[in-house]
Amino acid sequence: MTFPPETVERAERLLALCRARGLRVATAESCTGGLIAACLTEIAGSSDVVDRGFVTYANEAKRELLGVSDELLVRVGAVSEEVARAMASGALARSAADLAVAVTGIAGPGGATETKPVGLVHHACAGRDGAVAHRRVVYPGDRGAVRRATVETALDMLIDGAERG
Repeated sequence: MTFPPETVERAERLLALCRARGLRVATAESCTGGLIAACLTEIAGSSDVVDRGFVTYANEAKRELLGVSDELLVRVGAVSEEVARAMASGALARSAADLAVAVTGIAGPGGATETKPVGLVHHACAGRDGAVAHRRVVYPGDRGAVRRATVETALDMLIDGAERG
């Protein structure tokens, strides 16, 4: 897959920053279906930074692979700040990474509700220091646009985390 040049530049910046700081990265992806990991691994030599990626599209996968509780999924739904934070923390706990990013959202065209519109994505980035950053964004555009924008925001959050850590 080919990503836009500006997205690849973000990924290259993240990889260089992580190399300089000795950091490893994991991804936990729902609405992007692995696009964040794909973007990072499109760059030759990324294996020294990318530890692993979890594609947890189904709630069962979120429970089994990331340890997201069934109670949380039932109470707030998969597309929520709480689940994004739990996904990031779960990816960190189940990897050798120093930073983990998670995304869960509604890329469309269906799946929206009155309180969760198409384009809504919750992003979370967890670090070994215990900090978990969160961003809630409602992206405009079609499914492809939402997923591309989600990748860019996830990379930005990882860059922010790497700069802190």
